[in-house]
Amino acid sequence: MRVIIRDTSLQASEYIADYIISRIKAYKPSESNPFVLGLPTGSSPEIIYKTLVRRYKAGDISFRHVVTFNMDEYVGLPRDHPESYHSFMYKHFFSHVDIPPQNINILDGNATDLAAECASFEARIARYGGIELFLGGVGSDGHIAFNEPGSSLNSRTRVKTLAYDTILANSRFFNNDMAQVPRMALTVGIRTIMEAREVVIVATGAHKALAVKEGLEGGVNHMWTISSLQLHQHPLIVCDRDATLELKVKTVRYFESIEQAGTDARTQGPPLVYRPRTYVPAPMTVNKSNGELTPIATPEKTSKDLRINTDLTRSFEDDELTPDSMSSRMVDSAVGGLDATLKGDLMFDRMGARMEAH
Repeated sequence: MRVIIRDTSLQASEYIADYIISRIKAYKPSESNPFVLGLPTGSSPEIIYKTLVRRYKAGDISFRHVVTFNMDEYVGLPRDHPESYHSFMYKHFFSHVDIPPQNINILDGNATDLAAECASFEARIARYGGIELFLGGVGSDGHIAFNEPGSSLNSRTRVKTLAYDTILANSRFFNNDMAQVPRMALTVGIRTIMEAREVVIVATGAHKALAVKEGLEGGVNHMWTISSLQLHQHPLIVCDRDATLELKVKTVRYFESIEQAGTDARTQGPPLVYRPRTYVPAPMTVNKSNGELTPIATPEKTSKDLRINTDLTRSFEDDELTPDSMSSRMVDSAVGGLDATLKGDLMFDRMGARMEAH
């Protein structure tokens, strides 16, 4: 496990953006051998996208030979809805860089056959030879993508019912009205993520501290799906100082000492192993209006207003909700009042009181 700690969320995000750029450049992608990148949505990667856009505009990087696969999408939310993940990605990233539309792959939450859409998504990933680098965030309950607590660690892309905490956290994007938040989503599975050659997770804010703790110090557990990365050969977690608040001091000092010794995420751990793979382009369809080739899952027309100010001029304040732990809001009816019920009926003495010395 590689862990990089930075003082602020801005520093952590810029580190990841620089790392992604260095990986693309080192890969030297071409039209026949593109760099396949898995991408997330949400508030955590926003600064990463702003930084990537800024570096693109400065001429530091091109995304012309990059193929992207987004990890999830809401079910039933119109593609042009301002809170759909299609809209999010075009607003924050795709509309600002030179990535070809046919290289963009996003799940269709309005497909007639959702199971077939999920299977097609997995097939497209396989045709490209797998994902080279999978960038993801983590929820406060430890989920990655929409693999909520209890998800199978052997899961593939599928339809997933969202947990209450996820709906509550995402309601801030829907005027704080939980009734407007979709209850289901399409998501890549844990096994899909684990088959990526490298997985990079961004975790910023004190509300992610418990998830980081369980992911690093806890055991592999389907209730904290981030912990599955302990089994990956090339995982990298980049977090700010607030996200380490639940970690043991020894754990933090250990990972900091590795970097202070003159190494970072580019040199820590074993070298990346490149498996032989055959590149097969994703299935294409022809846009009848202009004859332009587009991937099956890419919208035929992108609204011109799906852009966002990408200048890093404002302060980045974390206004996400900080949900309390689920245990603090539950009453254990199975054992509640047990002491009062048994009092006077049963008396438990110590074993030592019933033993005689011989």
